Amino acid sequence: MAVTGPRTLRLDDGRDVRLAGIEVPAISSDEATAVLTRAALDRDVTLHGRDDTPDRYGRQPAFVVVYGEEASLQETLIGRGAAITAAVEDKSCLATLRATEVLARNAPTGAWADPTFVKNAADPNKILSDIGHFALVEGIVLSARQSGQTLYLNFGRKWNQGFAVTISRGMMASFAAAEMPPAALANKRIRVRGWIEKRGGPRIEVSRPDQIELIGDNSAVAAGGN
Repeated sequence: MAVTGPRTLRLDDGRDVRLAGIEVPAISSDEATAVLTRAALDRDVTLHGRDDTPDRYGRQPAFVVVYGEEASLQETLIGRGAAITAAVEDKSCLATLRATEVLARNAPTGAWADPTFVKNAADPNKILSDIGHFALVEGIVLSARQSGQTLYLNFGRKWNQGFAVTISRGMMASFAAAEMPPAALANKRIRVRGWIEKRGGPRIEVSRPDQIELIGDNSAVAAGGN
C-alpha cells in the first residue's frame, strides 16, 4: 500500500482510498502525509464504509484501520493535529473523532498550536484568504436574520461585508431535533466549520447541526452531539 496524499491511499489492488470524515487544513498537508506514511505505508488495512462506491474522482471513501491497531487512521491524524473532523453520519464515530480533536486542541498540537488556525469571525479579510478551503471560524453571532429561504447568522455590523453562516430553511427541522434552533444562537459565541465561500463577505453554508459548536467556559459542545 502506498500513501498518495495527506488523506489518500493506494491499495495493492490499485484502488484509491480517501479517508472519510476528516479534512486536512492546508497548513497541515505535509504533516498529514508524513503521519500517514509512518502509520500505514506497506501495512495491511481494513476498510469500513457504507459501500464500495467511489466518489467522482474514483476514490473509495472509508474509515481505515491498520491491522493490529485499534484507532483508525482518522483518529491518528486528528490526534496529531494534522486533520479536523468533518462530515460523519455515525454518531458514535463522530463522538470518538470529536473527543480526539478536543485532546489535540487542548494540548495544543499540530495545527492547533498555530494561533491563526481558527479564524476570527470579526476579521473577514483574513477569512477570505481561505476561500475554497475547509476552515474553522469562531466569534459572537451579532444577529440571526431570515431572508427568503435562508437564515443568516451575522458576525459583523455590515451584514453584506462581514462573515456570516447561512442555513437553509429546509435544515431547520434537523436543528430543532438537535435542540439547537439557529435563531437562538444570536449573542452566543460559536465555532463553525465548513467551506469558505465569498458572497459579498465570507460565508460558510451549514448543512448539519454538528458543524456548529457552542463555546462555553473552557469547553465546546457540538450542536446535536453528545
